[in-house]
Formats: sequence, structure tokens, C-alpha cells
Amino acid sequence: MGMLDGHVALLTGAAGGIGLAAARALHADGARVMLADIDEARLAEAAASIGEGCAATRLDATSRASWQGAVETTLARFGGLTILVNSAGISEPADIETLGDDAWDRHLAINLSAVIYGMQAATPAMKASGKPCAIVNIASMLSMRPGAPFIAYCASKSGMVAASKSAALHFASNRIPIRVNTVHPGAIRTPMYERYIAMGEDREATEAAFAATHPMGRIGEPEEVAQAILFLASPRSSFTTGAELPVDGAGHIRD
Repeated sequence: MGMLDGHVALLTGAAGGIGLAAARALHADGARVMLADIDEARLAEAAASIGEGCAATRLDATSRASWQGAVETTLARFGGLTILVNSAGISEPADIETLGDDAWDRHLAINLSAVIYGMQAATPAMKASGKPCAIVNIASMLSMRPGAPFIAYCASKSGMVAASKSAALHFASNRIPIRVNTVHPGAIRTPMYERYIAMGEDREATEAAFAATHPMGRIGEPEEVAQAILFLASPRSSFTTGAELPVDGAGHIRD
């Protein structure tokens, strides 16, 4: 028996990286999980790797209609929805002088608007579930400690944090049993991280530079972030809402 027996989770960005690691952690704790992603090929493979109690649905997180479809698919398959994990996101380097309109719009659409759409789409189903529910939104160390080369990423993730806290206050003040918290990863060994590593001329030097942003001196693993998500999604954190949980090897408080 797990603490999440009887719970149903919908996770975005779940074809790989943090989203898939979180799905595995929630499933291992008893939840049935619906994996959502825009990459259908990788999504099917991810769902198969988890097995029974797991299903998959294509989701364009920037589309309200797609969100509604994902929630309806989850309800039809598992009979409810009690946990939402918004893990889908993008990061493209640009500073204030090099940022273009298209990149700015992409970051806002995927990292901020999509999270708000998801919370709005999930809320009616969560309220109807009759269970304490949880929303976990994946922000970033850079929303706590911005970096000059990532202006759109920092702004969009910071906006997500503010929106998450606003939602948390709304639910708490209205005695709606939905908690909303954010997790703030540092550099984590995911496909997004690998794309940044590939940009460098020397892989070893580039990885060392990322590791140096963490006082613990290494890159994080998706499973380490997944455990923080599991904590915030489960009754273990039943009196925690509107919180920011860094998983960054002390990166947000480094000298």
C-alpha cells in the first residue's frame, strides 16, 4: 500500500526527463498515472516502461482545447484526477540584447500560459474528486537566482511561481482542498541539459561549468527532483502550499 493509492496523476513533459521520473515515483507510491507530452513516439515508449496503471495522451500544453482533452481522457481512463504535475518546458539562451520576439513568445506560451491553462483545466475535476489534491509546477533555480543569458526562461519561470502562489492562496482562502507548490531544479541530467552540453566545444569543460553553479559540485539527477515532486504531491506535505522547494545543490544561495 502506497500513500497515493486511489490517486490519479496527470503529468506533462512526461515522455522523458523530470516528467517521466516523476511519473515513475508517483506510480511506485500507488498512483495511477497519465503521461502527457507532444512527442507521441517517446510518450508511448515511456508509458510502456511503467506498465499497468499507466496510460498516455498527446498534449499540446499551449492549447486550452488540448488540455481539456487530456483531462477528459484521464477521467475516462482512471475515473478521477487528484494530482497535476506541470513539467513541460523550454529553455533557449538569449540575453536582453539578443532576445527575439519568437523566442519570447515561445517561453511565455510553454513555461507560463500552459501552466495556467493546465491548472484551470484540472480544477473542476479535482474539486469533483472529493479528495485532497495537489498541483506541482516545475520552476527553476533561475527563477530564484536569474542568469543574464536566459532572460525569457527566467521571466517565464518567475511568472509561473507567482501564478502558482496566487492559485495556492485562492484555493486555501476558499477552503478548496487543492495545494499548489513549485519545485526549483538546478542543472539536471535531462534532454534539455544535454542540448546545452552539446552547444559547448568541450563537453567536459561545459559540464564542469554547469556543475560549478551548484556548491555541491555536481549535476543533479531526474530521480532526485522526482522525490521532491512526490513529497509535494502526497499527503506527506498536507500542510504545505504556496511553497518553493529548491533541488539545486544549494545553487540558489551560492556566493
